Amino acid sequence: MIEIIPAIMPQDLSHLREEARQVVKKVATVQLDLMDGVFVPARTWPFPNVKKGVEETIKDGLPFWRELNYELDLMVKNASGKIDDWLSFSPSRLIFHIEAEDNFDIKKIRERVGEVVEIGLAINTTTPIEKIEPFIKDINFVQCMGIGRIGYQGEPSDTRVFNQISSLKSKYPDLIISVDGGVNLETAKKLTEAGVSRLVIGSAIFGSENIHKTISDFRSIIMVKS
Repeated sequence: MIEIIPAIMPQDLSHLREEARQVVKKVATVQLDLMDGVFVPARTWPFPNVKKGVEETIKDGLPFWRELNYELDLMVKNASGKIDDWLSFSPSRLIFHIEAEDNFDIKKIRERVGEVVEIGLAINTTTPIEKIEPFIKDINFVQCMGIGRIGYQGEPSDTRVFNQISSLKSKYPDLIISVDGGVNLETAKKLTEAGVSRLVIGSAIFGSENIHKTISDFRSIIMVKS
């Protein structure tokens, strides 16, 4: 089954709550794009419109935490050194960007988070897949970025992602591959035909006039049963 994962760039807790409210009970998991303004120019962590720290901001839990799982897309410089911050969100998945890490110690991360939290590695379209291969056997999935300029929603699809998907599936047939960025009603079917297991979708969902219908349209296109 192909998983549809709406992506939220939270400006504050109120914005996060409103976007999550629109997809609750329609999907199982949402992605939070957490950006520090260092690895990518934009910043959503700590929330730019809130002076409180992360733990204070989410002390009562993320919105709809009983109904939704959260995966954290960590567009943060050396995010692997801030594990306790990310665990305070009680995530189901953590995604580290290999280009943002100076010393990615997967075994140390796994010891800290255990087996309950999935660990994924994200890779840009311009990064050779050889850079993540040393970690493949110790991670749960790979997130291929489907756009050339990450950290923004509404960017055009970068077709180089298809070469990465093909190479990864050829070497690791059972690997779970997620694509984040450039996913729309036109590209979704091509991506799933290429072997993708998860589609992370931002503006194509939240920028649509009818979010629930758009999610249904994606399911219809990729022939996913609800």
